[in-house]
Amino acid sequence: MIEMKVAGIALDAVTRSPIVLLKDGSDRRALPIYIGQDQARAIIGALENQKPTRPLTHDLIVNLFQAWDLVLDRIIIHSLQDNTFYAVLCLEQGQIKKEIDCRPSDAIAIALRLNTPIWVMEEVIADASIPVDRDADEEERQAFRDFISNLRPEDLIKQAGLSSEEESEQS
Repeated sequence: MIEMKVAGIALDAVTRSPIVLLKDGSDRRALPIYIGQDQARAIIGALENQKPTRPLTHDLIVNLFQAWDLVLDRIIIHSLQDNTFYAVLCLEQGQIKKEIDCRPSDAIAIALRLNTPIWVMEEVIADASIPVDRDADEEERQAFRDFISNLRPEDLIKQAGLSSEEESEQS
């Protein structure tokens, strides 16, 4: 799993639908998730620390968690099926741990209100993320190619800390 942060809300240029954009810690990958207008408002409200005069739905959920001593440990966006993302709220109450199915947009809106980490499964990132820094990606690929092209078996043995006696014993 990779921890991600909300980079912001954008609008799709064609459909004008809101998108929540998550970025990894290195700002190398972004995960765009299409969301509804209401969820976009809820996420923006949390990002801007807006406090409504009366609790809105996500605020109400946070209030319920607090009233029942529930801790939102993290949210996990765990899968992508037929262009739909799936997430869970990972809740704890003492020794009891529960995962509750949730739309990613709602999970993100709640997590932002509670300053809770947002995690995304690597398979989801592999399937749906977009590169942010193509130059850095290419530099990393080139550095790996250079490393591999200069690698010798003796270097691996030395790196593993095996002496020549141990090496022959393992053969």
